[in-house]
Amino acid sequence: MASLHSVVLAGGGTGGHIYPLLAFADCLRRHDPEVRITCVGTPRGLESEIIPPRGYDLRHVPAYQLPRSVNLDLVRTPDRMWRAARATRAVLDEVSADVVVGFGGYVAVPAYLAAWRRHTPIVLHEVNVPPGVANRLGMRFTKNVAVGFPHQMAQVPALRTARVTGVPLRRSISTLDRAARRAQARAHFGLDPSLPTLFVFGASQGARSINRAMAGAAKAVTSAGVQVLHIIGARNDDVEIPPDLPVRYATVKFLAEMELGYAAADLALCRGGALTCAETAAIGMPAVYVPLPWGNGEQRRNALPIVEAGGGLIVEDDQLTPDWIESTAVPLVRDPARLAAMSAAAAGYGRRDGDEALRDFVLEAIS
Repeated sequence: MASLHSVVLAGGGTGGHIYPLLAFADCLRRHDPEVRITCVGTPRGLESEIIPPRGYDLRHVPAYQLPRSVNLDLVRTPDRMWRAARATRAVLDEVSADVVVGFGGYVAVPAYLAAWRRHTPIVLHEVNVPPGVANRLGMRFTKNVAVGFPHQMAQVPALRTARVTGVPLRRSISTLDRAARRAQARAHFGLDPSLPTLFVFGASQGARSINRAMAGAAKAVTSAGVQVLHIIGARNDDVEIPPDLPVRYATVKFLAEMELGYAAADLALCRGGALTCAETAAIGMPAVYVPLPWGNGEQRRNALPIVEAGGGLIVEDDQLTPDWIESTAVPLVRDPARLAAMSAAAAGYGRRDGDEALRDFVLEAIS
């Protein structure tokens, strides 16, 4: 099998692109501490906050949002794109890139163009249905397409010949033993070691309706003897949780160590982003998924196979009310036998080896 000396990773804009990229970078480095890893991103993307602190080289290149309709921006796009591709090609030349691995986001487009012009192998990793606009463009330049979930191949004709590798996950999550870490995790958040625990999180932008419903349900939930760990979201307004609740209701703005939240919990109440679904399934976390109500329905499509396997429930955003939480989520989180069955079903659907499987696929693609 071929060996890797210099890998360029492209993906940015959202955590759903950046965290799998970083998990894959960590995997490459575990196998070969000498491999050169270069990430490309934009100064205004989330990647500038997340990638450099993890010790990886991040090169800024110009990237432009691709218009979805025919307008003046579309006329200007080719010139802008080739300018961005030229800048990215200079990076590929400088680091003598063996391969470009793209995870989507607008910054991936100039990387794909530069690699195609340079005759450098390209591998795409896609987790959504339908695929993002950047990866749809990238699929014109390569047949090496990896996907996170089996349902993508069934639902998207262009992905029928893709390889299902799973999603690269952080080792802290892919190696998590929830039961073994439970006592430590609950102590970390000041939670009672013996009470049923609900873990609530949305996303930095998408949690407002979840936050509002939980604030309304807090009294009923805690009165039923269920404690709560709730990530409000760093970009959301503080939510008013009633004071003097009968059991602990812990709130945090942001949680870097998601594995502690998962370990502390018996049930999650969360969105249906691809990375969230990959994590909850991999670790066997029973979950109530509340798909984002806008976009093209990809969050519902992400969660549905886990739910159909028996690993969770879906509730639509406009149906998530305090009454629903009290009548449906509370009895569920207090039912250990049902939670155990859901956990086993989720774990049976999920996979923990997405980083290794993607590395194997990349090595095949360049050999």
